[in-house]
Amino acid sequence: MDAPAAPAMAFKAYKYKEVLVRDYLLADSYAPYTSVLGGILMCKLAYDFTRIISSFKFKGYASLNNMQKIEWNNRGMSTVHAIFITVMSVYLVFFSGMFSDQLDGPVTVRSSSISTFTLGVSIGYFITDIAMIYWLYPALGGMEYVVHHMLSLMSTMYAMLSGEAHVYIYMGLITETTTPGINLRWFLDVAGMKNSKAYLVNGVAMVVTWLVARIILFMYLFYHMFVHYDQIERMNTFGYFLVLIAPCIIFMMNVLWFSKILKGLKKTMAKRHTE
Repeated sequence: MDAPAAPAMAFKAYKYKEVLVRDYLLADSYAPYTSVLGGILMCKLAYDFTRIISSFKFKGYASLNNMQKIEWNNRGMSTVHAIFITVMSVYLVFFSGMFSDQLDGPVTVRSSSISTFTLGVSIGYFITDIAMIYWLYPALGGMEYVVHHMLSLMSTMYAMLSGEAHVYIYMGLITETTTPGINLRWFLDVAGMKNSKAYLVNGVAMVVTWLVARIILFMYLFYHMFVHYDQIERMNTFGYFLVLIAPCIIFMMNVLWFSKILKGLKKTMAKRHTE
């Protein structure tokens, strides 16, 4: 009889925090749109911070060409967003209790001021990054990055404006946990440390985190969708098809990229073995 108490108490505590944030930090009805601007500002600050710190702390930064410096700073920006959205997504999905099956009502329509605000910040990042990718295309990424970012932006924006499918958006955003490792690998490569032990360790860590966050977690997402399909059917038509289609496309891209990561790690280990 006491089993459902923990999720219920966690949700009550979460709702209490939500009321404080809503009444004192997000009282303005334009807060979701303000959060998008906040996300863009966060990107600008992270970009500039990366540039300034790298100029002082990394001797090789000055020798990089202009395009390499832009990508270096861009990756610093994406790392900051990845850390932020991973922490918030893990908290909201697994610790807040907001999406617990112990609660009444469809999980597909549960949202809060905190979750809406967080989505807005992430939208600000996707807008900034897509703008940079388009402006410098294809230096910062090819068409696969454009497709991935556009799907992410469309899905996140729909969830923020409609209040639907927050649980699935955040499950998908947890995959950003792989971004710092990917960026670190690029930093090590540009810094001339491709043959270092750190590069090899980073490659192994990338395989593990990618497998967990972008393959296994997506399988759990699909299982969750299967169990709650009757609730998904009741969503807005556009949201219904978005929830069914977007994760499938992103998952296929994840599998393709994972195969490339495995090949890269295998090549690195084979090279070290011959040496």
